[in-house]
Amino acid sequence: MNKFQSIESDMRDDPSGGTHEKTNGESGKNGHRHDPDSIELPSALVDITPQQAGTQTLLRGLAILEAAANGARDLRSFGAALGTTRSTTHRLVSSLVQARYLRQVQGGYLLGPKLIELGTIALEQMPLTAVARPHLQALADHTHDTIHLGVRDGDDVLYIDKIPSTRGLEMRSRVGHRMPLASTGIGKAMMLDLEAGSWKKLLDASHKALEKKSFKPEIRTDSETFLQRMTRYSQSGFTFDLEENEASIRCVAAPMRDASGAVVAALSVASTIPYMSHERMEELIPIVQREARAISEELGWRAPQAARRIKR
Repeated sequence: MNKFQSIESDMRDDPSGGTHEKTNGESGKNGHRHDPDSIELPSALVDITPQQAGTQTLLRGLAILEAAANGARDLRSFGAALGTTRSTTHRLVSSLVQARYLRQVQGGYLLGPKLIELGTIALEQMPLTAVARPHLQALADHTHDTIHLGVRDGDDVLYIDKIPSTRGLEMRSRVGHRMPLASTGIGKAMMLDLEAGSWKKLLDASHKALEKKSFKPEIRTDSETFLQRMTRYSQSGFTFDLEENEASIRCVAAPMRDASGAVVAALSVASTIPYMSHERMEELIPIVQREARAISEELGWRAPQAARRIKR
């Protein structure tokens, strides 16, 4: 029997899907019992009909992986999440261990090395610019302003994509262009997880770098003001550029995170003062954050979610 044949046999042994099994807890609808320790899962993985036997077997395996990712560690927890008998749960879990999607450790099961292999390949097949482009375009269509995508390169932000404004405005920024992190909104967004000491060092580096440029911003933020702003930005998940990089240019930016939660890039909406009042900047914060969050989710980041019971 190969590593998935034992899973298929579950449907022959338990054609109803195992949802008739009673578990500890109060009775719910249709006579089923509700387990207060059940693991939250997307209902699409378990709320399926018996006629979908082949698909159900696959989705059960995926549901176990989801349960493991959400903290389930033993057969009881997996069974409670899926609503399956202990024997069915054991066969499913054993097959996943054999296929290296789960690994058995003292005290239970954890996600296996096969998922790391597949995740690495998935990241290689998902370049940041390709993932971000539709969201940048949506932001451009909504705001009509200049949209930037950037990554950190040392003490600088490196612009890797740009959508020009439809207002007829042009900025110095371009793909491949570098600017000091601490002088730009998009750069500051990539500094949000750093300590205050690093903020100060990057601000000093920014001031030194801009002194060597032929252009100089009209506003040179002092350390105290900068640290106060960065504290607010860090707590709220966005940043502003208040003419700190280019005269009369303001922007609103937000960070993007990968599956580990680390900031890997940032995006911004930029325009001139007539189109970017302080009131409009505040209004743009949730819009910019929404697109940054959507890109982060495609990169594997998962936002903390309130507990949600699965359907039995």
